[in-house]
Amino acid sequence: MLCPCRNKAKLLFATLSLLSAVCWLYLSVGDTGYRPSPGVLSPQLPPRTPSMQDLEMKLQEAEEENRRLRLQLGELRTEDHEGDNSSRCSQRSLTEKCELIHVAIVCAGHNSSRDVVTLVKSILFHRRNPLHFHLITDSVAQRILGNLFETWMVPSLQISFYNASELKPEVSWIPNKHYSGIYGLMKLTLTKALPSDLSKVIVLDTDITFATDIAELWAIFRKFTGEQVLGLVENQSDWYLGNLWKNHKPWPALGRGFNTGVILLLLDKLRQIGWEETWRLTAERELMNMLSTSLADQDIFNAVIKSSPSRVYELPCYWNVQLSDHTRSEQCYSELADLKVIHWNSPHKLRVKNKHVELFRTLYLTFLEYDGSLLRRELIGCPNDKEQEDALEDLDEEDVCYDFRRERLASHRVHLSFLPHQTLPEDPTDVTLVAQLSMDRLQMLELICRHWEGPVSLALYLSDAEAQQFLRYAQTSDVLQSRTNIGYHVVYKEGQLYPVNLLRNVALRNAQTPYVFLSDIDFLPMYGLYESLRKSIIQEDMANTQKALIVPAFETLRYRLSFPKSKAELLSMLDMGALYTFRYHVWEKGHAPTNYAKWRTATTSYRVDWAPNFEPYVVVRRDCPEYDQRFLGFGWNKVSHIMELDAKGYELVVLPNAFIIHMPHAPSFDISKFRSSENYRQCVQTLKEEFHQDLSRRYGSAALKYIAAERNR
Repeated sequence: MLCPCRNKAKLLFATLSLLSAVCWLYLSVGDTGYRPSPGVLSPQLPPRTPSMQDLEMKLQEAEEENRRLRLQLGELRTEDHEGDNSSRCSQRSLTEKCELIHVAIVCAGHNSSRDVVTLVKSILFHRRNPLHFHLITDSVAQRILGNLFETWMVPSLQISFYNASELKPEVSWIPNKHYSGIYGLMKLTLTKALPSDLSKVIVLDTDITFATDIAELWAIFRKFTGEQVLGLVENQSDWYLGNLWKNHKPWPALGRGFNTGVILLLLDKLRQIGWEETWRLTAERELMNMLSTSLADQDIFNAVIKSSPSRVYELPCYWNVQLSDHTRSEQCYSELADLKVIHWNSPHKLRVKNKHVELFRTLYLTFLEYDGSLLRRELIGCPNDKEQEDALEDLDEEDVCYDFRRERLASHRVHLSFLPHQTLPEDPTDVTLVAQLSMDRLQMLELICRHWEGPVSLALYLSDAEAQQFLRYAQTSDVLQSRTNIGYHVVYKEGQLYPVNLLRNVALRNAQTPYVFLSDIDFLPMYGLYESLRKSIIQEDMANTQKALIVPAFETLRYRLSFPKSKAELLSMLDMGALYTFRYHVWEKGHAPTNYAKWRTATTSYRVDWAPNFEPYVVVRRDCPEYDQRFLGFGWNKVSHIMELDAKGYELVVLPNAFIIHMPHAPSFDISKFRSSENYRQCVQTLKEEFHQDLSRRYGSAALKYIAAERNR
């Protein structure tokens, strides 16, 4: 069986050489006439007819070049530890089909969690074997990555988490100057942290990008001999030679030392030789002179290797091309096609200086913005989960709601806490503004921040590339950077319909306060609404009653609005036609039960009854029912939620001195489709009927009024 391991650059070169030879022969033999190009002044020289000797010489040169290329392309080179590159075929033959490959990564915090995703994408893109990731994480990274991998649903991928806090006592006694902090020392503890029956593992830093199948690296374990228990690439700077600056005193190392961004660990043998005691004694001895580590675990690994050189198997340098500040990595490779792993081990990351950094940066950015959903491909011939596939096969393609039902089965990847935000202290009256948005509403974020100083939980519906655009926007916005109480939760795009209620539920579940204000991103809260709602929560005894506090909604058709600073000013603008009650022109019944006429003069809260199609914006306890996710795109997504609140016994109470104003924007794709497609509207009606039936099953006779109201409308 042929293996896809040919060098693409050489194939291209061979093809171009052959084409050049053929073209030359054609021009020389098949057309000896002289034709100057139109419009070009050419010297009037007679055409030269090539001699047979010329033709024979060119043919011989072409044949010699082809012979040389065939030898190069057909040659199966074997790899040795001194750095000769190997063919992918020879490596793959050493890794069995469906053999499980184990990878360990230490990850802590929000930023590191994002870095891990890019690393994982690069591995999944090339892989042809099942993988088991062993993630040593803090609580933040475990929450983020646990949810991400659960929703990613990649076939033949296992994830195990290990609590980094339990390992901190093992290394906290070691002073470390490296920016990775205590987590930069935890690779030393893997023989203890990982399962005792795990015999070998590939260990990676989070700032790694793979350019090849990780099975090639896994196959190198079979080359370990004798006492070798560690596989490492030589350090590609002069750091351990001690000549980078005056009085530079590095930890002891063998020659240039080794970089620990990529490690092969034979765990069973390391346990047999007493690895834990070995590195501890070595660290204690060296710290008497060095006082602290500069490069975290790497210093200690090198000190151990210095004492026991026979323990290390030197990996070829292309398995860890290091882009550090003082790198000599350009001496490692002769061809860019030889590269296997790029290591961004400089604090400057993508801004590091290197001759080929643009190519490396392009490779990294490709995976950074690559659609992770495309990596859900099954491994042919290996066991895969068929549950979702079977559910799709059960759908009826003739069903008017087929597209809705199909997309409801989609598993959207969810990256919680995409940016760092604080854990809020417990406050019995605190309230979080909950909303969802896509890229076209991003401009509303800064406006909302100026109107609402309280916590915010946002679900953003983005592609992988858009997520990076959002990240750059947020990191350069002074307004957003000044806020630490906003949770940004990215839901990655999947399918054609906007999963509005899934997004609302993601934002709702991740609010940290006892109460939530369920709003939409197009609404600006009145100034001071946050504090006003907190007072209302106390006044309405929300802790001991089941209420939904309605915040009356208004709208403007003007893109430039002098925002009212009080209820009196709002009423004045309402009378002058600068503001309207929300959806007065197109969907009055959605908010009419708020009773705006009564609100104009109300000074105390008042109760209203549920009515068909009522969809106000409300403040409720965080443990309220979630939104029904069968409703996608436009139509009944919020109406169904208010109906369930009513069925569950929530009292609907209108606040007399609170308001929000909807800002104008272009119609969404979903509302346009709802208005133009009969099938779309018919499906929404079908989903409404199914929702009514489900509501009746859950709430019994209390839900009968909704069915009656629907029949009488």
